[in-house]
Amino acid sequence: MMKIILLFTLIPLALMVWALVDVLTAEFADSNTKLIWVIVILLLPFLGSILYLLIGRKEKTRTF
Repeated sequence: MMKIILLFTLIPLALMVWALVDVLTAEFADSNTKLIWVIVILLLPFLGSILYLLIGRKEKTRTF
């Protein structure tokens, strides 16, 4: 039972936090890109996080 809880709650939550921290600390060429990615991650937590980590990270210009 504990493995199921870990699989379906903690892992997606950690993935979402990782994606949000990465978005918020990154610089993008277009200022609206950061806002769009934050909205996508918050509205679609699991799918949005995966999409950002696969697609959005390539759009960054630099990180802090």
